[in-house]
Amino acid sequence: MTAGAAAPRRRGRPSRTQTERGPATREVILEAAREQFSAHGYEKTSVRAIAKAAGVDSALVHHYFGTKEQLFAAAIEVSFAPALQAPAAIEDGPFDAVGERLTRFVLGVWENPATRTPLLAIVRSAVNHETAAAVFRRLVTTQLLSRVAATLDLPDAELRAELAAAQLVGVSMLRYVIQVEPLASADMEDLVARLAPVVQGHLTGFSNPE
Repeated sequence: MTAGAAAPRRRGRPSRTQTERGPATREVILEAAREQFSAHGYEKTSVRAIAKAAGVDSALVHHYFGTKEQLFAAAIEVSFAPALQAPAAIEDGPFDAVGERLTRFVLGVWENPATRTPLLAIVRSAVNHETAAAVFRRLVTTQLLSRVAATLDLPDAELRAELAAAQLVGVSMLRYVIQVEPLASADMEDLVARLAPVVQGHLTGFSNPE
């Protein structure tokens, strides 16, 4: 090795130049991960493919995100971010109309192509791979359902939130993922009118018998 030449980088570690690129590099990797997971699903997406799409070494992906599972969690949290605003939608208005607000909010997220596309990718990955399902389940439980339950201040709040979510997730799966007719082409306002009372009942009604 000639004098003044840089020492060779040890295999499996990102170069100092790459790590010094900082937050911008992390965002590039995260965006590449979202695109790769959306296009190919969890199982068929590799860290190497994500690194290639981001124009970095695989070691740098591991440096910022750790394992593939951790990278998937970070990617879907970004994609799922619009849905995580549901607790705020519940709080903003009278308690006796919480079912309508939550129903309108959830269906609205699915109706918007900009938010529907990444959600479809998440759901497909979760359905097809248990690791992806576990990551998605943790996100939904900790970031969404527990926060919805906290806004209710009622007995069995967690069960209420889960039942309401099950109602809306089931409709969303049939309408937007499987596209079962006539549900897939039903009018949005008609769906809200039909679903809101049921969701309201799950959230605030059905007192437990003594």
